[in-house]
Parts: sequence; C-alpha cells; structure tokens
Amino acid sequence: MFSVKKLAGVAAIAAAGLVLSACSGPSADNSSSSSSAPSAAAPSTGGPLKVAVVTHGSAGDAFWNVVKNGAEQAGKDLNVGVDYYSDGDPGNQAKLIDNAVAQKVGGLVVSMANPQALQTSIQNAVKAGIPVVTINSGEDSSAQFGAIAHVGQSEGLAGQGAGQRLKAAGKTKLLCVLHEAGNIGQNQRCDGAKQTFGNVTTLQVDISNPTDAQARIRGALQSDPSIDAVLALNSQVAARAVDAAKEASSKAQVATFDLNADVVAAIKAGTILFAVDQQQYEQGYLPIVFLKLYKENGNTIGGGHPVQTGPGFVDKTNIDTIAPYAQRGTR
Repeated sequence: MFSVKKLAGVAAIAAAGLVLSACSGPSADNSSSSSSAPSAAAPSTGGPLKVAVVTHGSAGDAFWNVVKNGAEQAGKDLNVGVDYYSDGDPGNQAKLIDNAVAQKVGGLVVSMANPQALQTSIQNAVKAGIPVVTINSGEDSSAQFGAIAHVGQSEGLAGQGAGQRLKAAGKTKLLCVLHEAGNIGQNQRCDGAKQTFGNVTTLQVDISNPTDAQARIRGALQSDPSIDAVLALNSQVAARAVDAAKEASSKAQVATFDLNADVVAAIKAGTILFAVDQQQYEQGYLPIVFLKLYKENGNTIGGGHPVQTGPGFVDKTNIDTIAPYAQRGTR
C-alpha cells in the first residue's frame, strides 16, 4: 500500500501547484478517449483502487487531453487504476457514469457542464458508496449531489478577471463567444466579464464545426465594427477568432480561456492578448490524490468549498516560462 505519509507529501506538493515541475511531463494525447461503457476501455494502469474519470470533453479537444494526462499521471504516481471516458452529450455522459457505477469502481471523477442531466447518475453513485469528486464545471451543485470535493476554477470570478484585463487594455465593446450550448460554466464566464467590463454581447457557435464558428465570428465583427475585443472560452475557438478578425479586417483583439500550442504561439506573436489559465492538469491530477487519501485515510478537503486551480493569466510577461509545459501536455 502507498503509505499515508508519502501520499500526504504528494498531496501537499500537488496542492501547491508544484507537481507540474516534479512529474515526468507526459506528452499530450491528440484524441480524447470515448466509450459507451467502462468494460470497453483499455486496461487500467493497475493498483488496488480503480477510478473512472468521466468528462464532457469533445473528441480531440486539447484542453481535455491535458486533464486526461493529469489523471493518468496521478494514477501512475499513486498506483491507482485510472480509466478516462468523455462524451459531450449530457445524456451519454450520464450513461458513462451509470456504467462505471455498475462496474463498481472505487472512485469517480466527473465534470458537470450540465449538472441537472447528471444529478441522478451522480447521486446513484454516492448511494452505492462510491466517492465522487467533481471537476471543472458544476461547482454550485457538487456538494448538493454528494461529492466529497470539487476541483476547478470559479467561472464567474475568472470571467470578471478577464473583463478587468480587457477594460484595462482600453477596450470598449466585447464579443464573448460561447461554444457549447447548455454549458453553465460558459455562461458564468460571460456574465462575469459583463460585471467588470460592461458592454458585452454574446455569440453562440458550435465547437464541433470550427469552420462555421469562424464564419459566425467573422460575421459578427463585420456587422458591428465597434467591437474591439473578442473573448473566446476555448483555445481552439481562439485560433478561429484570430483568423476571423483578420478576414473581417477588424480592429478587435482576441483573448481566451485556456492554452494550447496555437495560443502559446499567438501570445508570443501578439495576436492573442492573454489566456485565462485554469491549470487543467491539476483538475485531472488532484482528484486522484484526493480519492486515494479518502479511501486509505478518510481524508476530505475543501470544507465544502471548491479547490481552486485558477484563474491564472498567461501573457507576454510569462509565456516563455509556461510554453515548455504546454508543449509537453501539462499546461
């Protein structure tokens, strides 16, 4: 058994955010794992504790690849079996949770972009004695549904921070681009930006159709030349927003949530002003630590409050430090 003393040390390091530099830094996988049932998954990484990680990530989304990297690295470090599943459809995600419960996993990690669609499945897991840690989205519903902890960033606060930075940069009208219909976290980001920035309009696009998303952003900029800032809520959408602004001959500058290689390059080039970094590697890594401690030592964390992994901000002042971590798939 992994000793409690050693495990506590790992938890302290991880919670301090230093685990990124201490680990071996796995490379980012280019595709999210998705399955209709845990039984169809690849073999677990081994160990007495088995954990299913079920997210709403879309296939090929670089953000969720980093979450997956974090969870799998924690499994290797702590001798925990980790299986990762994802589906952007809330109904299908609920089925993945149900299947994990049927498999009697030892722990469950769930992102809750649409909490109401997952409520019954998560509460059934809790009733079955399976400890649940929620991540990324659904902070307000986590404790209500019976989860032992939530790991992520408060989306409203992150949006407020983005709005403040854009206002300080002298921008006067902001287009906030939503890319997943029904994702409460994205609405909270735009609402937060509106609180500190003021003049904000929203645009709904579909992340699974990037060409159409770019066309819609271009159309919005062409129809309203007074828009001088675009806030993307995803790194892939940000790249499309940069291209859309060029095509529209718009003066709008782009800022974004989250990092990938394109965003890193764009910040260096000055075509993206900044990225809001929620350090999603920790959203994969820390829940495995917390579940291990809970199962082997009865520990809980947070006292009913979320464990915050962000927001941090990446811009020209710190991009050279962050870039190597993004390259290896840990930021």
